This record gives sequence, structure tokens and C-alpha cells, in this order.
Amino acid sequence: MSSIKSLMIAIAIAIVPFGVLNAAEYKLGDLVISDSRARATPPRAKVAAGFLTITNNGSVTDRLLGGSADFAGKVEVHSMKMENDVMKMRPFADGLEIKPGETVVLKPGGLHIMFMKLDGALKAGDTRAATLRFERAGEIEIVFPIRATGHDHDHGHKKHDHGDDASHDGHGKHGHKNHNDS
Repeated sequence: MSSIKSLMIAIAIAIVPFGVLNAAEYKLGDLVISDSRARATPPRAKVAAGFLTITNNGSVTDRLLGGSADFAGKVEVHSMKMENDVMKMRPFADGLEIKPGETVVLKPGGLHIMFMKLDGALKAGDTRAATLRFERAGEIEIVFPIRATGHDHDHGHKKHDHGDDASHDGHGKHGHKNHNDS
């Protein structure tokens, strides 16, 4: 009977959605950070996108300023939006504001963490840690499970404008073939 029970447990684990098994929640002061993940990249990609949810349970506004990661030379918080059929991506100069009682979702096609100057590909199934820096709450290390590129944000046919900032190293002003936040 023990082997049947073991088999049933293995089957149950196999059919539980991937996100549930890898769900982690982090607390830093009044902030709760959850649903962290990043997208897999091609072998020579220089940038990758990371996503998560931040809830401010406090009474004071905080800001996500950026961060650092051993696998990336630079970590910034970016916005993305369509303007005149051109996808515009910009870093937040003063950080991403998280007001009291507010939940901010960083997701494909919108707000996201940009990992730049990657030291190698991010492979589906792996995890990578990054330290996020907040104006008031301080720093916290977050684990980002790497997920295969999905189809929830296909923008391959649209123009992209990353601005005149050269910090996006090598993927140019109008294309981000290696960005992979799809």
C-alpha cells in the first residue's frame, strides 16, 4: 500500500500548476513581494525581463529603485507602453512608486524589471536570485524561477523604442530581439 500512496503523491505533485509549487512570498517591512519570475532567453541575449507583484501594507509610499544581480551587470525597473504604434520602454528615473494600500503588478507588456548585460542565457527550469532595492524598506533578495517564453505578450511585429539611453546594450533603438519578455 505504501508504493500506491507514493505513486498518488507523485501524480498529485505532477499535476499541480508550476506556479503554485514555485510560489514564494517575501516580506520586507510593510511590503509583500510575490509571484516572482523571469523569462528564459536565447544563448546570446544581453537582456531579460523579470516580473513580480508588490503590495504595500503600510501607511507610507515606498519606491522600487532597482537592484543588482550576479547574473546581470545592471538591474532597472522599466515601464512599457504603446505610443503611435511604437512600443516605448523607459526606466523609472525616480523609482516605481508603491502607494500605501496599493498592489503593483509587474507583468509582460507593462511594468517589469530589466536585467541587462547578462552573463549567460537564462534557462527554463533554473532559478536566479536578484537583490531589489527600495527607497524606504531597504534591500531584499528575491528568487526568480526562470520560465519558458510564453505567448501572452507577442510583440514581434511592432516597432520598439527604448529611448536614446545606451544602457540597453546592443539591442538597438527599434528592436529588442533578445529582450524576450514575451
